Amino acid sequence: MANQQLLLIQDVEGLGRSGDIVHARPGYVRNFLLPGKYAVIASKHALRMQARLQEERRKQAVLDKQEADAMAAALTGITVSTIVKVDHEGHMYGSVSAHDIADLIQASTKQHVEKKNVVLPQALKQLGTHEIRLKLKEGVVVTITLDIVPEDPKFIVAKAAPAPEAPAATETPEA
Repeated sequence: MANQQLLLIQDVEGLGRSGDIVHARPGYVRNFLLPGKYAVIASKHALRMQARLQEERRKQAVLDKQEADAMAAALTGITVSTIVKVDHEGHMYGSVSAHDIADLIQASTKQHVEKKNVVLPQALKQLGTHEIRLKLKEGVVVTITLDIVPEDPKFIVAKAAPAPEAPAATETPEA
């Protein structure tokens, strides 16, 4: 079957913005867009709504941009920390996900950040400091710092101690 032509009533991630005429596959239209009232089939009546929807979208975009800029200003340069459990070798039990990071930001700054705003290709499984990008509304991007620290502070000292032992391994070839 051919793609159907639709008028978007609401913004749909990866498809378009309110007021856009888009094409989508019949199953996506039937199972998601129409039942969720994200779009209507592009008829003559619906096309008359397009100009009004696009004007509303432009006004909303200005408000969203102001809101995102204010949030970016509040989040710029912040550092959030999380404490994790590690085994005796320093490997984390579990990982830190985008959802965890969004919760940490919200708890420390009272700014509402959703997990979809956290740009994280995969969950973090390493201790240390990580730069995390947040993509807010209207393409506003801000970077924060995340510190992942072990639950037991003795681990940091114990992990640093074995590093000088590496030169001792070179003595074995002499024997």
